[in-house]
Amino acid sequence: MPSHKHSQKHARTPDLDEDHGEYDDFLSDEVEYTQRVRGRSLFSEQEQKAEKKLLRRGRLTDRERERLAERREEALYARSLPDGADRWSTWGEGELGPEPHPAWLVTADGAVDSRLGVVKTGKEADVHLVERWIPGAVGASGPSASCLLAEKIYRGNDHRNFHRDAGYLDGRRTRESRLDRAVANRTGFGLKVIAEQWAVAEFAALTLLWNAGAPVPYPVQRIGTELLIEFIGGRDGTAAPRLAALRPDPDALADLWGQLCAALTHVARAGYTHGDLSPYNILVHEQRLVLIDLPQIVDLAANPQGAEYLRRDVANVTSWFAARGLPDTERRSADLLVELSYEARLI
Repeated sequence: MPSHKHSQKHARTPDLDEDHGEYDDFLSDEVEYTQRVRGRSLFSEQEQKAEKKLLRRGRLTDRERERLAERREEALYARSLPDGADRWSTWGEGELGPEPHPAWLVTADGAVDSRLGVVKTGKEADVHLVERWIPGAVGASGPSASCLLAEKIYRGNDHRNFHRDAGYLDGRRTRESRLDRAVANRTGFGLKVIAEQWAVAEFAALTLLWNAGAPVPYPVQRIGTELLIEFIGGRDGTAAPRLAALRPDPDALADLWGQLCAALTHVARAGYTHGDLSPYNILVHEQRLVLIDLPQIVDLAANPQGAEYLRRDVANVTSWFAARGLPDTERRSADLLVELSYEARLI
């Protein structure tokens, strides 16, 4: 089991409060967010304006006093974290992955999470390596004593850099027209909504594709803009290599092509295409191919550019196989595109 690299002890602050608190920070005239946390009564527009005015003057409102009192009480009665843990496990909070849960996943009460380092940084999100473990079970035998997870956290206001996000968002709408306008105008709150849309879309895609048998990481849970998913790599925390980094021999190359065709068939049969497929978001772990980075997944029926995204996905990966020496790639690419279009009911 990887060593625990953190020793700081602190009281746990519930993630649910933090999630709603983030939304409160982005209250604006464009989006009316009036629901209080934990079943409190709704604020009227006048009450919201009065509270914001007091906060600008540096004065605590009744609402803020209530929150501070709650957090002091939680801190008073919170259990101390064991050495090496960063927080108590968030299992059971937010949206959970599909059942049955894998045997390797730690779901026990009293488990803790430790961040072991950064796996990847990007324009849209950062990925951290997290170990979820049961205090007192270190060194114990059995598949559920500890597990490694990838924690993917989407950024908020930095989402101006989302890669071609306007095209991917076609066909995605909220149930609130004012939220849709905020998204379209890329306001501060709109960017926060986009961040959660990407997280929701990726978690939903992973869940759907996992249930369909596609080779994707298991989606453990989602809380706001944070995803916890299966870590693809070794027990020592070494991430699986990307397809782009490999130089397979002819037999291994042919096998990987066959796996890719099968994987994309699962995705197309479910009505989707990856949307940004390349050798850099395909992992190969123990000779098995795994698709990752799915926030931009494209609904082929809802997105008017769906057929073009499908064609581009196929072209991107076929070019890598051609460069590695796979024979007859032009014909293979054309046949694969026809097969996927048929499975997606585009033809």
